[in-house]
Amino acid sequence: MKILHLDSNHPLLINQLNDLGFINDEDSTSTKEEVEAKIHLYDGVIIRSRFTIDSSFLDKAIRLKFIGRVGAGLENIDCEYAKKKGIELIAAPEGNRNAVGEHTLAMLLSLFNKLNKADQEVRNGMWLREENRGIELDGKTVGLIGYGNMGKSFAKKLRGFDVTVLCYDIKPDVGNENCRQVSLKELQDKADVLSLHTPETPQTINMVDTDFINKFSKPFWLINTARGKSVVTSDLVKAMQKGKILGAGLDVLEYEKKSFENLFLNNKMPEAFQYLVKAENVILSPHVAGWTVESKQKLAQTIVDKVKAKFY
Repeated sequence: MKILHLDSNHPLLINQLNDLGFINDEDSTSTKEEVEAKIHLYDGVIIRSRFTIDSSFLDKAIRLKFIGRVGAGLENIDCEYAKKKGIELIAAPEGNRNAVGEHTLAMLLSLFNKLNKADQEVRNGMWLREENRGIELDGKTVGLIGYGNMGKSFAKKLRGFDVTVLCYDIKPDVGNENCRQVSLKELQDKADVLSLHTPETPQTINMVDTDFINKFSKPFWLINTARGKSVVTSDLVKAMQKGKILGAGLDVLEYEKKSFENLFLNNKMPEAFQYLVKAENVILSPHVAGWTVESKQKLAQTIVDKVKAKFY
């Protein structure tokens, strides 16, 4: 079987597939059209987020047996069309779930303790203790929307705190010893913190808008390490200005491109984002929650293991 690798990944990915007898070619520079011209030669494709694998691409991939995504989600692939063609879809959420769980917790604790603000002030010679008095996580109710690999990882990290952890998920019976599954209404009634752990689907795009936010009984903190398009940024900013959202940790933004190569077209920064970059109760990171030294290796290993199980 011949496999085309469209992004650079941990070297173990190609090394181990070579050892298993697969033929591996790398191409991280050709345009999508150039790749389409030769994709008929390959049985497998491994990609991160370089471009969208759509129906046009899949029609040209006449030998394709699988697509491996070195990441958690498959939103850059036309999954329904691929399945109709009998193409196996392989993702690796197990590979970076621990990293996402740790990053989510880090964002939450940093917000509660004003660490980014305090750090900058001390660097500028300001020693403001009362202004940087934090709040404690103990005693709070943390609500998770989405309780798959990432949600479960974050809930596990919360076991060391005296908190109530609730989750809402469209799948039934996903709760476990770390989290009680509830209705969306109950989560909105009780949560002090909302953390998103959902994939990008038609149901989750623009999910967190003004109407959704206003259904929460209490002002709350928002953490999003899932997908940027789940949150309407302008509505988030309005809620922060009104005090309905107390602060936000955002590893992802609705402005992201699928290739992750740039954030804004023509460097034009939206007005809502201008507010976020100046707000002291906001922490931003560039979609790196699952992007650790360890997760790079784990993601690659997960893909190898799944390809081996299916096709070796």
